[in-house]
Order: sequence, then C-alpha cells, then structure tokens
Amino acid sequence: MSIRLKIIVVVLPLLIASVVLVGVSSYFSAASAVTRLAVDFLTFKAEELETYANNQWNLLVDNGYVGRSDMEQAAQAAVESFGRSILRSPTEAIFALDRDGKLAMLVGSAGAGNPGGAGGSGGAGTGGTASPAEDAAALKNTVAPGWRGFLNITFAGIDRVAYTFPFVPFGWQVFVSEQRQSFFGDVETIAQTTLYILLGAALVSILFLLFMTGYLTRPIEQVVDVMRRIIQSNNLSERVPVLYKDEIGQLSHTFNLMLEELDRAYNQIKKYAFEAVVAQKRENRIRNIFQLYVPKDVIDEVFMNPDKMLVGNNRDVAILFSDIRSFTTISEKMAPDALVNALNRYFSIMVDVIVDRNGMVDKYIGDAIMAVFGAPVSHGHDALDSVLAGLEMIESLKLFNDEQKKTGGPEFKIGVGINYGIVTVGNIGCDKKMNYTVIGDTVNLASRLEGLTKYYHQPILFSEYVYEHIKGKVPCRMVDKVAVKGKTQGVPILTARREISKTEAEAWKIHEEAVELYYKRSFTRAMELFERILHLLPEDDIARQYIERCQRYVITPPPADWDGVEVMTEK
Repeated sequence: MSIRLKIIVVVLPLLIASVVLVGVSSYFSAASAVTRLAVDFLTFKAEELETYANNQWNLLVDNGYVGRSDMEQAAQAAVESFGRSILRSPTEAIFALDRDGKLAMLVGSAGAGNPGGAGGSGGAGTGGTASPAEDAAALKNTVAPGWRGFLNITFAGIDRVAYTFPFVPFGWQVFVSEQRQSFFGDVETIAQTTLYILLGAALVSILFLLFMTGYLTRPIEQVVDVMRRIIQSNNLSERVPVLYKDEIGQLSHTFNLMLEELDRAYNQIKKYAFEAVVAQKRENRIRNIFQLYVPKDVIDEVFMNPDKMLVGNNRDVAILFSDIRSFTTISEKMAPDALVNALNRYFSIMVDVIVDRNGMVDKYIGDAIMAVFGAPVSHGHDALDSVLAGLEMIESLKLFNDEQKKTGGPEFKIGVGINYGIVTVGNIGCDKKMNYTVIGDTVNLASRLEGLTKYYHQPILFSEYVYEHIKGKVPCRMVDKVAVKGKTQGVPILTARREISKTEAEAWKIHEEAVELYYKRSFTRAMELFERILHLLPEDDIARQYIERCQRYVITPPPADWDGVEVMTEK
C-alpha cells in the first residue's frame, strides 16, 4: 500500500466522519425540533379536547342531567363541534370509540358524518381501502381500554400518528390524529436536504484530499524511485531533487547526506549484520534447549542481566505445593508404563493451570509439584494467582479422573498448600549443577500446609499471610490455628472455594461466630453452632473436629494460657 493511499485511508474517514457527524447532528437537531413541535401541538389539541369534554360533563353533573340521553347526546355533539373547531389541517382527524369498539365520533379527513350516530360532519373522503368502521373494530382489539399516549395506527386505510386518551363519562377512547406522511413530512424533507449536502461535502473533501496527497507525497515518491535505482544498480551516487523548502525538502536533503555516509559505511554494515544474525541464531538455539529445563522468564532474565542471576535476592512470593494422596498405593497397583503415562497427563494439566496463572514450576518432587508465583517476575497479585491456580488444579483434576475412569485407571486425589512471604530467590548449587529456586521458612510452611490437607480433609489450605491479599476476592473459611512440626508459634490457616452455595454460605457464616466463641473458651455455645453447621452440611469434617474438641474441653478445660493453637507432631 502506497503512502498516498495510506494517507487517504487515514484522513478520508476522518473527513467523511466529521462531515457526516455535523450533517447528522444538524439533521437530528432539526428533525427533533420539528417532531417535538408536531408532538406538542397534537398533545395540546388532545388536552384541550379533553378539558372541553370534562367541562361539558361537569355541566351535566351540576345541572342534574346525568342519565338523560338527549342532554348527554347534546354534550357529545358539543364535544364533536369543539373537536371540529380545533382542526387546522385537512389531513387531521379526531374520532372516538365507544365501549363496544364502534365509532362514537368522527371529524376531519378520515370520513364524513358520524357512523356512531353522534351527528358530526367531516372533511373529504380519504380514498383508503378500509372503512373507518372496520379500522375502529381493529383498534378496539389493539388499544387497551383506558390507555393514554402516542401510537401509530391505521384508520380509514391511512397510516396515522395519534394521541389517545380515555374519556370515562362517555365511555369513549378518543384519538386526536394526523396523517403520518404529513406528521413527518418536514422531517423527511430535512433528511433529503441533509443527504444532498453530505454527498456534496464528501465529494469535495475527497477531491481536495486526492489533490493534497499527490502534492505532499511527490517528493517521497522521488525518494522511493531513487532507492529503487540504487537497489538495482548498487550506485550510491544517486541523489534526490529537493522540491520544497519545508520538512519534506529537508527529508530529501537529509536522505542525500545519508547516501554519502552509507557509501562509506557499507562494508562495516555488512559485517555487523552478519555478526548479528549469527548471535541471534545462537541465542535462539540456547533458548530452545534450556526452556525444557528452566522457565522462560528466567532465561529472559539471564540474557538481560547475566551477572544479576549469579546472586540471590529477597522478595515476597507465593509458594504452592501439591501432592497426590496415597500415591504409593496407586503406583503399586499400576503397571510402570501406565503409571508414567498417567503422571505425564496429570503433570501436563496441572502445569498448564499454573503457567496460565503466571506461576513458575520450580520442581517436581516425585509426584509432588512445587510452584512459585512472583519470581522471577512479580505480577502484583501473586497471592491471588496462587489460590486461583490451586482451585483450578482441583477442578481440572475432575477432568483427569473422568479420563481415568474411561481407561480403567485409578482416580487421583490431591492436596494443595499455599503460603506467602519473603524468600531468597536465585541460582543455588555449584558450578557443575545450578538450580533457579527459592528457599526460606515461607517454603517450609507451604509444604507443611500441603501435608495438613490430609488431617483436615480439605483439598486446599493456605496461611493467613495469603488471606491478607485475597480476602473479599474468593470465598474463604477459617480452618484452625496450627503450629506445624518444628514450630512453636501458631499460624491461622484457611481454605477457599471458587463458588459456594447458599447453604454453604450460611454454614460458613455460622462457622465464623462459632470459631470466635471457641477461642473465647465458650465451648458449649460454640459446640451448638458447630452442630448447626453439621445439620446444614452433614459431611463437614471441620465442624466435626471442632465438636470433638469442644466436647473434650467441656469435660477437661484447657489451661489458663491456652491460645487455641493445635500443635502438630507430624509433617
């Protein structure tokens, strides 16, 4: 695509859009104003007619003539006469339907006389294909009794715009109407005029744009011609004529100067280009080899800052451990090749989930996976990513197990433990074997939490340090305060779900109150609430464990310095 065509493609829509926007805006403003005046005028007539009809009825009421047919007919005739007096166009029509859907009044262009017997006269006939009586019956079925407002109707074979209102004393549904063509005639004229103006303005804009693009791009086209001749002949003595004394002329002059320098640097450029190609191929080859063993982010960091990767640094990350439950038992029942195939499929699914959530698989430990979120690159929401990854791993396991059932293989069950905190990140090892990994107490606690998923019968557990970064973003539930093996200080641990039912939401809310009572040593009251949870969720292992503790502490209260921390003696 030529630069001239690109300028046209870019500028032409802007010009046309501007013209169209101005024209359309003018059209809509004018059309809106005209339509609003027509609507207001039609509404005004309807309101005047309704006011006059109310006055006539009030006269009957005040004089005690209600129920006298002759007086009521006289009042109706007066209303009809008033309706005739407010007509200002031969295309207007005012009519009314009685409770049976018959014409009770008709004045204007829709017909002559009063089919309903009210005694009126109208303008000329319309020449429509349907009679007013037929259209009146159709209107009875389409307009709800007592409805008030604007609508489009067909009456006496002519499309009309009407304002309708009920007049209950006479049992009428009154229509004040105007032929649709007359109602919107001025709007259509405005639309047609606007269209002609838009087409003319667009044509002028296109012609002007074609002229200006040719004028502006002529020097650039000359530069292109010179470049083509240089490519064909390798003759760097070619020069571009300078046509204008402006930025484009400066471009031509600068291009000529560049040609002089290119003639001197030609050999050096070829040398650099060759070396760059060789270096790029070498880098791509190294990347392709090491991406099988090291995360892509780590490789990118090595190429960008090779010296930095030789030293460790401390940063906040989320650590995720997952492990297959009873894997030893599973492996004993499977043939080696089937076991390897199942593990490969399992790891493929789990790793895809972790990577999609910006995680890095640090290592495989047998059937376990250790993943890091926040290294070597932090994404600002690493704790949330780790929890969502854990939940999605649990969900993805269902698809894996469905495939296992089809092939006759055993189902896998996993536990996921997550912690968040400061770790040391870097290449750790020796000159013969290095491993990019993380170390620190944060890692150890994450591993312990994965082990506790078996004890608490929960698919996922994480520390309060994780919860601080995800609260309010996923449904979470306090599980316990635990001092893992090798630690004396307790840490609150929690679990989470992607979504919970109304019953679970109610049970988890009760759980918050029950746990608070439990740590306040109100074991009897806490036990009652945990039993309510079991009534809602009969399979809830957390509530069952708390009930057992409360029963024990009611009989044998804990010491005065008891802080509710469960000390674990096993990993």
